[in-house]
Amino acid sequence: MKLKLTTILCTAAAIMATTAIAHAQTVLKWAHVYETSEPFHTDSLWAAEEISKRTNGRYKIEVYPASQLGKEADINQGLKLGTVDIIISGSSFAARDYKPIGVTYFPYIFRSPEHLIAYTKSDVFKRLAKGYEDKTGNHIAAVSYYGTRHTTANKPIAKCADMQGLKIRVPDVPAYLAMPRACGANTTPIAFAEVYLALQNGTVEAQENPLTTIEAKKFYEVQKNIILTGHIVDHLNTVISKTLWSNLSDEDKKIFGEVMQEAAERTTKTIEGKENGLIATFKEKGLSVTEVDKADFEKTVAEKVKFEDFGYEKADWEAIRAIQ
Repeated sequence: MKLKLTTILCTAAAIMATTAIAHAQTVLKWAHVYETSEPFHTDSLWAAEEISKRTNGRYKIEVYPASQLGKEADINQGLKLGTVDIIISGSSFAARDYKPIGVTYFPYIFRSPEHLIAYTKSDVFKRLAKGYEDKTGNHIAAVSYYGTRHTTANKPIAKCADMQGLKIRVPDVPAYLAMPRACGANTTPIAFAEVYLALQNGTVEAQENPLTTIEAKKFYEVQKNIILTGHIVDHLNTVISKTLWSNLSDEDKKIFGEVMQEAAERTTKTIEGKENGLIATFKEKGLSVTEVDKADFEKTVAEKVKFEDFGYEKADWEAIRAIQ
């Protein structure tokens, strides 16, 4: 009887302990629009697991890839409503709430991925991120490299003027439109899923994306000229909602920040590595891969595009350009 009672008490204690742990664990939602095979997802999974380990299981983060919780606009809205806790999203969406932070998409502001990463450790980044946080309450925990945007076309392009009258698909993001329009191209905002067909049937004659996207979406099958315009060093923010960030202890804020930064660095290295091998791969496929006169492109953009049209500050552009 005594043994039976002891067993019952031990079982009850175990159930109570399990229940206490369950109650202590906070379940969070991390959403993005990228495929499960991409580093933006695999490194998010790594970060979710790592945060759970470093907080002794107090947080369980469920990662939702491939627009499972909605398109990019939807998950940004979810961040505001508190239905999503963490997202990966471009600065173009952050700029909808705080325009100055969108300056990082201005053509030719970054020289290279290394310049981008140096910016994320600078005072100007801290100031712009704080401006966004002051406006929204959301916290930018890390920035990862997405890829340098280049152009594919059905004809060779060497200088800005060669794009005059060119029908090019560009996402409907103001800063993305700046370079093609400055060069006289006719920009068309076609849905991403329809770009391959639009290139194939001649609805548009060109498009622009990072090399990794050109390869993944097989745009090279319908475009034989890859032009290394390198006009935008694209990047993504890992953003924590106001609701979550305000409820984290200082210790947990440090853990979340460190892990997300580590995940962003892992992603950046993976993307850089893939890009470095793709130029040779495209040449092996018989494609024309050409450098352009970047100075000519930069000069034209500087002459024809005004910072004020976007709500950007020239002082921010200058400060970022000066980073070594």
